[in-house]
Amino acid sequence: MNHRYERGLEKLREIDGRAGERVIQSLEDIAPDFARYLIEFPFGDVYSRPGLDLKSREIAVVAALTALGNAAPQLKVHIQGALNVGVTRDEVVETIMQMAVYAGFPAALNGLAAASEVFAQGDGQ
Repeated sequence: MNHRYERGLEKLREIDGRAGERVIQSLEDIAPDFARYLIEFPFGDVYSRPGLDLKSREIAVVAALTALGNAAPQLKVHIQGALNVGVTRDEVVETIMQMAVYAGFPAALNGLAAASEVFAQGDGQ
């Protein structure tokens, strides 16, 4: 395996644990190259850069996915990832509420619904 892939897989496991691995496994039959891209670029290249800690990166991702408004499955994975790297439930909620200002109340409401589902499953699930 190449260095980017190995570094990315390690970072994916650190942030998303089993949930991230399930996403990759779900793509192996239909688009194995895309699964590799997901490991190499976001996690092997971007998440592994210096400059922001994982907590800051996950807050940014939760904000962006909330603002998109059409990525609930990915938002749930990253809410759990945020919790895994030390973001508190209150910080997740505040991040999502902040998006009401920039992405609108419907996007924030959907984000809060996703957070509620993740919180109901318990941290570390």
